[in-house]
Amino acid sequence: MAGVSSAQELNCEVIVNAEQTGNTNITIFRTLQNSLSEFVNQNKWTNRDFLPQERINCSMFINVRDYDPNTNSFNATIQVQSSRPVYGSTMVSPVFNYNDEQFSFRYTEYEPLDYNPNQFDSNLTSVVSFYVFTILGLDADTFEEDGGTSYYEQANQIVGTAQQGNYRGWKAGDGNSSRFRFNSDLLSNAFSDYRQVLYNYHRKGLDLMHMSPENGKKGITASLLNLRSLNRNRPNSLLVRTFFDAKADEIQQVYSGGPQLSTREVVDALNNMAPTFSDRWSNIR
Repeated sequence: MAGVSSAQELNCEVIVNAEQTGNTNITIFRTLQNSLSEFVNQNKWTNRDFLPQERINCSMFINVRDYDPNTNSFNATIQVQSSRPVYGSTMVSPVFNYNDEQFSFRYTEYEPLDYNPNQFDSNLTSVVSFYVFTILGLDADTFEEDGGTSYYEQANQIVGTAQQGNYRGWKAGDGNSSRFRFNSDLLSNAFSDYRQVLYNYHRKGLDLMHMSPENGKKGITASLLNLRSLNRNRPNSLLVRTFFDAKADEIQQVYSGGPQLSTREVVDALNNMAPTFSDRWSNIR
């Protein structure tokens, strides 16, 4: 079980929205929001000590589509986002932006929320804990090469135990956007280049821009072209899609100011990898 400590890793805003249920005044939704906020922010998830300024800023937006008070059953989606600071600046870089539509669970008002890595207790705590470790892993990968492996492995342990609950999102047959698929790809050697891109984009790109905008922009360009190589081998992969869900606006901004570099090749690559963001790429000059 995760323990309460003053050295929390996350600074996470948790929002439970119940507008679609038509019962927004029911106190269980506010209780759930408060309990989840304490669960995520007050538990100690790692053996590292995080200084207050090192805590990872993130959010979890839970949209409850349906609630049955007779069975305490919730049908919902969860949008998970996280960011990290950019060295030498006040800029914040989005790292993760993921919408999970396979999120159903049972919750009784005021029930304690606990994380146990060795057994399945509830789909609510399993899904939220899975995303805690995924956030930790992705953040670590942006600071250190393969820094997130241990966190992805802990998330993988949750995948294994949660399969006992027969909820969607945890098994290989649950689609190409499932939690199973996302975690499996992060741990797969076939996608090791993706994690290298995460590191290079941030440490050899964004984090250099305060010293040399030109070198920083060149580092970002090199990372995006490396991502193109991965995409050619694994077209339309979940990891590449989630990368651009988080980064599209930022990439446009990076190329919209500062030293001018040739952008034809990178724009072609962006249109090939993420055509749904072509309106962003058309603004790159």
